[in-house]
Parts: sequence; C-alpha cells; structure tokens
Amino acid sequence: KQWYQRRVAITAGIAADFVKLVSNDEHEFILKRSHALTSGTIKAMLSYPTNFKNKEMSKVQFREIPSHVLCKVCMYFAYKNRYTNSTSEIPEFPIEPEIALELLMAANFLDC
Repeated sequence: KQWYQRRVAITAGIAADFVKLVSNDEHEFILKRSHALTSGTIKAMLSYPTNFKNKEMSKVQFREIPSHVLCKVCMYFAYKNRYTNSTSEIPEFPIEPEIALELLMAANFLDC
C-alpha cells in the first residue's frame, strides 16, 4: 500500500508535465507534454480551458486514429523533439508503407 501511495504522489506531482493520448481502439499513450505540443491540433486542444486540476494528467481521445498509427505519431514527436536544432546528422524517420496513407491523414489532422 505504501508503494502505491508513493507512486500516486509522484505521479500527481509530474502529471502536468505529461499528456495521455487515447486511440480509437482504447490504447493509451503517455508522453511528455512538450513532445505532444509538436502537434498544432493537440496544442489547441490542451490550451482550451478544462475542469481538470493542474496536477491531473490531460487526456486527449482520438476517435479516428487507430493505435498502430497513434503509436507512430508518438514516435515521431520524440524524433522531432530529439533532432530539432540538432547539429548532428539527422537519420531518416522510418515509415512502413502499410501505414503511410493512414499516417499522412493523421499528420494532416494533427497539424504536425
């Protein structure tokens, strides 16, 4: 029980720094808020006033984006954050041909 209480306290303290993205098949992806703000759409959604307390993690539900695409979007957010303003050589971001069209549609919607 102590472990759980400690974990909840730590999570509550840092929850404002993270955001939860939920796919249409109910998979949840927790990532840094700064990474999620790569998306203009998510940035607009998170800036809209809510009833959440500051210490609660924001949650964004995507009814049209499946988990295999949202997973790749989250990977892109981390990639973009890592290599923006990088002086080293930037590797190619891998995209499987099977999801390219769905990913393009999601990127268009998410404005990223």
